[in-house]
Amino acid sequence: MTETPYAKTLSALDALHAQDPRSAEVEGEPVPRELWHAGRMSAWLERLHERPDALMQLAVRGQHLQRWTVPRSDYPEGRVGYLTWRRDQGQRAGETTAGLMREAGFDDASAEAVLRMIRKQGLGRDPGAQAVEDCACLVFLENYFADFSKQIDHDHLIRIVQMTWKKMSPRAHELALGLPMGDEARRLVEEALGS
Repeated sequence: MTETPYAKTLSALDALHAQDPRSAEVEGEPVPRELWHAGRMSAWLERLHERPDALMQLAVRGQHLQRWTVPRSDYPEGRVGYLTWRRDQGQRAGETTAGLMREAGFDDASAEAVLRMIRKQGLGRDPGAQAVEDCACLVFLENYFADFSKQIDHDHLIRIVQMTWKKMSPRAHELALGLPMGDEARRLVEEALGS
């Protein structure tokens, strides 16, 4: 049986994710961190959308692609450095994913649509870009927020939560509020949302 362009692209993405030299522990076993992250993104997409199309699924799966190859420390400290790094990461991940899609048999229009989703162009208007943002926010809140909150000063953290919340859809808000959180993390989120 011939593999579909979608299946070929998904396999190629996961092969690149699996090259991450860093690992996450999953059920006592080490898993390449970006492969684990991509799986969490896809799992959230399944909860966000009843029937996400193939392009949305590939955009969500490719959003964090090979992020370890360009560390945040390569960019200046502060908000401008962070935003530049994030923009460059989105562009690189989008271009790589679009290239893999073309190699697998997708047309240029589909590849470019996924590139735009990964770059989060049309956030709030494009369902695919919104799905990428929602999944990224949910993965952050579910897996990184508690540790992150210990490294950032209180007022800055409140602003980050508020900015993150503004970018999320109502359905993502609903899912986020249902996340299990420690008491301190929940207090911070409630404070941010009540401000």
